[in-house]
Parts: sequence; C-alpha cells; structure tokens
Amino acid sequence: MPELIAPTARLHAGWLAARDDWGRGVHQDGSGLRPGDDVDTPDGFAAFVRKLLRESDPAVPPVPGWVHCTYWWMVEGDEVLGTIALRHELNDFLLEAGGHIGYGVRPGARRRGLASWALAGVLPYAKGLGLDRVLVTCNEANEASRRTIERAGGVLEDVRDTEIGRVRRYWIAVAGDQQLSSIPSSTGKSTLT
Repeated sequence: MPELIAPTARLHAGWLAARDDWGRGVHQDGSGLRPGDDVDTPDGFAAFVRKLLRESDPAVPPVPGWVHCTYWWMVEGDEVLGTIALRHELNDFLLEAGGHIGYGVRPGARRRGLASWALAGVLPYAKGLGLDRVLVTCNEANEASRRTIERAGGVLEDVRDTEIGRVRRYWIAVAGDQQLSSIPSSTGKSTLT
C-alpha cells in the first residue's frame, strides 16, 4: 500500500531508480530537485534531503526568491513512486504559474490514481497552515493532471501564457473538516486510504 513520507536519505537507491525512470535531467514537478543538486553520491543525496526538510522549517528563512515548502514522497516499500510539494505561500511566480502544490508520478507508476491520492492527502496540511484555498496549475496539454485537479475540486480560474508555458490555473477550496492526523510530519509517515 502506498504511503506519503517525508524525504529520507534511507531511500537513496529507490529515489535514483525513480529519477532514472523519469530520465536524467528531466524536470520532476514537486521533487525540489534543482540544477546543481548532487543526488548521485550518498553524501550529496543526504545534503539534498536535508535541504528539502529545511525548506519546510518556518524558523529557517527561505532562500531569496523562494518560499517555505514541504515535500513528501509517494512510496511503496523502498520504491519511490512520485513526489508532491506544498508551498506555504505564493510569490509572484507561483501566483502566475507554479501554484501552491506541485506533484509528479514517475512514468512506471502512472495510471494508479497516485496523484489524486497524494493531492487529497496534503490538502489537510494546507488547512493547517491557515490556507483556505490553494492554487494548483498544470500544463494546458497535461490531460491527466487536469483531471486530477478537477477531481480534487479544482475550479478553473483561467488559462494563461507564462514563463513556463501555457498553464491552466485552478483554485481548490480546503475543507474545514479534514483531519490533520492523516498527514505525515517532517519525520514520520502516513498511510492514506
């Protein structure tokens, strides 16, 4: 059964297998992977994981131009199936194109409902941050992501040309009765059904 967990250096081999399924150098939405991150060596990967965990800590100022962000990995055993990220607020770029939530499911794990499951899983955490609604965007041509967002209650605001291409911008209301107890902490995990 899949779980949402906080990033962990323990899953180095599983994360590399997922990265290779995507293809080296391919952008992975929601992963936090940036050019220059060393994920191939154990020490580099551990530093990458520490960076992801640090970005969620409100006591640590974000890098200029960035916002606090919490990351989770979709896993089954030691297999990393995908990633999802919740940005705690919007800067100009995120309001225009990126949104609060980004997610990606590795090619070999698609068509299992994982993106919908993970998106539903992080909405209570957004509520816990004080967000009443979240912006989720997708490339206009990404039919699977469009369906995922709409199933989660996404209401289309508009379709616009941005610096990352033509995107569909949706707002999802965060319900007040969602339970935070089903959300993994930065050190724990949660099985969501």
